[in-house]
Amino acid sequence: MNFIRSRLSIGSLLGQRRHVIQTWSHRGMCNKLQGTKAESPPAAPAHEPRPAFRLPGYRPSDMDKKMLIWSGRFKSADQIPETVFEMIDAARNKIRVKAAYVMMAATIGACMIMVFLGKRALARNETLTALNIEKKARWREEHQKPRESAIALSDKAQ
Repeated sequence: MNFIRSRLSIGSLLGQRRHVIQTWSHRGMCNKLQGTKAESPPAAPAHEPRPAFRLPGYRPSDMDKKMLIWSGRFKSADQIPETVFEMIDAARNKIRVKAAYVMMAATIGACMIMVFLGKRALARNETLTALNIEKKARWREEHQKPRESAIALSDKAQ
């Protein structure tokens, strides 16, 4: 399906290119297109337009303020200015790296715990093979009990 989509998109791109080439060949460099008309400027919007000049920066949310504190940029929320610039991105990246380190440490710790628990189980002879053999022996006994009782009933009936 993706192969078909890619062929269709390539075909449409080539088709658009062919259209542009045809347009250039029909008109000279300085002539306007014949089909276009001069459009009137758009009507003024009903709402008040935004000011042309806007102060650069970003107003941090409460979560952003917590990230700035956790990353060590500021000691308390009172020290954070009303608008910050690239500090938010740097703080998020620092928190992301710290979270990755924590997850790596948790993974390594969990692996070590599993190795320790596995060695303790081996010392108690609780291997998967031994547990599997015991479970199958129980299943065989449970399966044989109804047969034995059925054979005993049939012998009594005769």
